[in-house]
Amino acid sequence: MTARRALVATAAPAVLAVLGLPLYASDFVVALALSCLMYAALAVSWSVFSGATRYLSLATSAFFGLGAYATALALGTLPWPLVVLGGALTAAVVAWLIGLITLRLRGAYFAVLTFGLGELVRHTVTFVEKSLSGTVGRVLADAPEVATVYWTVAAVAAAALLTFRLVERSDLGVALRAVGDDEQRAATLGVDPRRVKTIAFCLSAAFAGAVGAAMAPRWTYIDPSSVFNPFILFQTVLIAMVGGPGKLRGPVIGAVVFSLLAEALRLNLPYLYMIALGVLLILSVLFLPDGLAGVGWLARWFEPPRPAATVVHPDASRR
Repeated sequence: MTARRALVATAAPAVLAVLGLPLYASDFVVALALSCLMYAALAVSWSVFSGATRYLSLATSAFFGLGAYATALALGTLPWPLVVLGGALTAAVVAWLIGLITLRLRGAYFAVLTFGLGELVRHTVTFVEKSLSGTVGRVLADAPEVATVYWTVAAVAAAALLTFRLVERSDLGVALRAVGDDEQRAATLGVDPRRVKTIAFCLSAAFAGAVGAAMAPRWTYIDPSSVFNPFILFQTVLIAMVGGPGKLRGPVIGAVVFSLLAEALRLNLPYLYMIALGVLLILSVLFLPDGLAGVGWLARWFEPPRPAATVVHPDASRR
């Protein structure tokens, strides 16, 4: 308990400082912190489904883009919280439809099909825009201020962290991990794999859609190539894998480290940026199978060890 209190006492001022960045920090620092929060929310939400079930979902950019387009359609007509909620609901509904097709599959088939359906969503949005308006892309009028966007993304990230923890400790989390370990055995023990996978997949998509909806005003103008960008997907997966998708601290560590590293590489090595990211992923898979969250001192810092239980010999009461 002492270690946990010390952790809370140390983290509370840091959290307050991060939340207050729009009030005192430069635009560059705010943009960098916003990127960290965005990818932390995306990586944590991705891990809600993929971290437990070990199903490699490659549809994150589709859900993110749907949330952004929901904002483009609803901004100015609905209150800001309802706009973000609408992005989450839109992504969750589409995830349910995609899940009807993809959650029957496993392994590489599931990964390829989710990526293909994500691309199908992008091309469908492009076709609809060209057919209805004759142009591609939308300007976001009446966009909220940067501070509002920042705090909204921070709230979505906090909600994603809380949801991850609640799912992890619930019966749903146990069922998801059972599916990840051995789906057929889990089914014989009473778990409904289709149902639990669908719930987790829709939860994951809802947060990705909420992040897309909250981030859309930051860009002022959006089009399918920017908000359905596969780079958002691959960076999210890379962050979760490097951090470690099995634990809550993994995506958080990965988002902070990766966002700072990515910005440094983009500024100093613009032509070697993608090569460096590929090398980082290979090294992580080879030498850190559990991600950065599996490194001993990081694990102890984020999750202090519990005090050892006192073991009483069964015959002690007779003495």
